[in-house]
Amino acid sequence: MTPTGAEGTMNVDGTAVGVTFTGPLNFLTTGPGTNYWNPSAPYLSPTVDNAPPASDIVSLNRGGTKTIAFSRPVKNPLIALVSWNGNTVDFGVPIEVLSFGAGFYGNGTPILNPGGTGFFGNGEVHGVIRLPGTFSQITFTDSTEGWHGFTVGVQELPNNDVPEPASLALASLGLVAVARLRRRSK
Repeated sequence: MTPTGAEGTMNVDGTAVGVTFTGPLNFLTTGPGTNYWNPSAPYLSPTVDNAPPASDIVSLNRGGTKTIAFSRPVKNPLIALVSWNGNTVDFGVPIEVLSFGAGFYGNGTPILNPGGTGFFGNGEVHGVIRLPGTFSQITFTDSTEGWHGFTVGVQELPNNDVPEPASLALASLGLVAVARLRRRSK
């Protein structure tokens, strides 16, 4: 059996938003474990004033297409990254690099592709990217490497007059509680 997804709920200004990740994953941690988000510096910016919580992380180790779906539209989703070393990633829509720096596994720089829809990890990239706009689903492709991880947050829900405080932005897909296991079809 291969882990092929995870699901959970995040709280955005008192509103529950279901989050589903679909795609092959290496491991999922939602409780006690290694805190790969330490040090917090690469995850902080004028937009995001907190690092992801504790050890919550979705770890990937096989390239391919992945999807993050939300139960309702969200505005300006954020993706915190750990150890995206030599990885090529594409979201198919413009992204913004909000922060990056030395993290748990060292240092690296995300180099945006010419269309601004993805990046190449030059070294051990730790940081946060934002997908500007409103999304019900995010699809991305990444390449294979030893392992790399992420968690997801959002800035706010659409039609909110008051933006979500940044301190809640990455209280996140780390709340994903259940990894789904499926048998590989032969």
